[in-house]
Amino acid sequence: MTLSIDLQRLRAEILALARFGEAPGRPGINRPSFSDADMAGRRYFMACCAEAGLAVEMDVVGNVIARWEVGSGAPVLAGSHLDTVPDGGVYDGPLGCCSALEAVRVMQAAGITPARPIEVVATADEEGRFGGMLGSQALTGQVDPSWLERAVDAEGVRLVDAMRAQGLAPERHAEVARPPGSVHAFLELHIEQGPILEAGGLEIGIATGASGVFNWTVTLTGVANHSGTTPMHLRQDAFAGLVTFAGRIHAIIEAVGGEQTRLTIGKVELEPNFPHTIPGRTVFSIIGRDTDEAVMRAMAGACRRELDEAARAHGLELGLREESWLAPVTLSAEIVTTLEAQSRKLGYRTVTMPSGAGHDAQTMQHLAPSGLIFVPSTGGISHAPEEYTPWPDVERGANLLLHGMLALAGSSRG
Repeated sequence: MTLSIDLQRLRAEILALARFGEAPGRPGINRPSFSDADMAGRRYFMACCAEAGLAVEMDVVGNVIARWEVGSGAPVLAGSHLDTVPDGGVYDGPLGCCSALEAVRVMQAAGITPARPIEVVATADEEGRFGGMLGSQALTGQVDPSWLERAVDAEGVRLVDAMRAQGLAPERHAEVARPPGSVHAFLELHIEQGPILEAGGLEIGIATGASGVFNWTVTLTGVANHSGTTPMHLRQDAFAGLVTFAGRIHAIIEAVGGEQTRLTIGKVELEPNFPHTIPGRTVFSIIGRDTDEAVMRAMAGACRRELDEAARAHGLELGLREESWLAPVTLSAEIVTTLEAQSRKLGYRTVTMPSGAGHDAQTMQHLAPSGLIFVPSTGGISHAPEEYTPWPDVERGANLLLHGMLALAGSSRG
């Protein structure tokens, strides 16, 4: 009989995690990395792993690692993240963590002994509150110490301060890095965060690669002045500069981009932000994504040129801070083939596809062959309170993760 996860147990665990980050008067889940809610959620998940008999710890950057000490050799790692964006959804991240733990429980109950150890992983700061994916970057030895020291969030909170306030030790991040050959494979289950699966009537997506992403903070500084007494041709309107750049986004993509190119202004601040005052300063984010790094670099160059032109046109001073640059990654073709075969064996309507969003799997690919499984997102919505994946889709994704873990770890019945 084909092994299958216990959907009711998995559902209860995902919904229990959603309680960490609920706040009166706020929609969605608020569990930003290194917040009290984030750490409480991690401790809850650690308790669930310990109850399943796993040896569990939180490392110095906040990753939760729960090891099933069976078999021998390099382990198979499976998981995702637990932090959320502000006012985020229930499924993004916890789906992968809880499903990996559920897969271990199913193997244990069936008397299956994997040939390799299995580690359930919940990474830290995947959502990029501070501009990167710190947890998986630390595991793969990709943390730039200078970036770590200067990284701040949108409110100016320093990453190192947020970590130390929770008893973590950012200065010891190098201790977390796994050496080459020490991990056999990494698997991640995630909601698609897009409309492709639902629109195509598909049940499973298997990612062939993940887009790279660059994250900038841009400041345009002009002169705040009275909106009634300052003639239009004498204004140094910071918001007008932002609008000029924003109006060029589609032209940038047309000139240097392609089908997988994404360019977004996601956060904007205006000062003094008063109806009768010309904005003297604006600070905004630019997030660029593509599956081709050459396209990313061309897009970044075009953005810089258009920002320079917008600043000149409106008499503004331009400031640009590059928060992070994550290169696109091609995921393991062998694992794609393995997952596709397992999915079709389970009878699921399956497609291979690129990932437009960044995930831990793309970082982990630098350390070990990695795979990424998608399940549909209703309406293509994520990073919002309305984020939803039907429970039958959750069940299918978790079952594929289970059988993918078994295929990679090897097994025998005890």
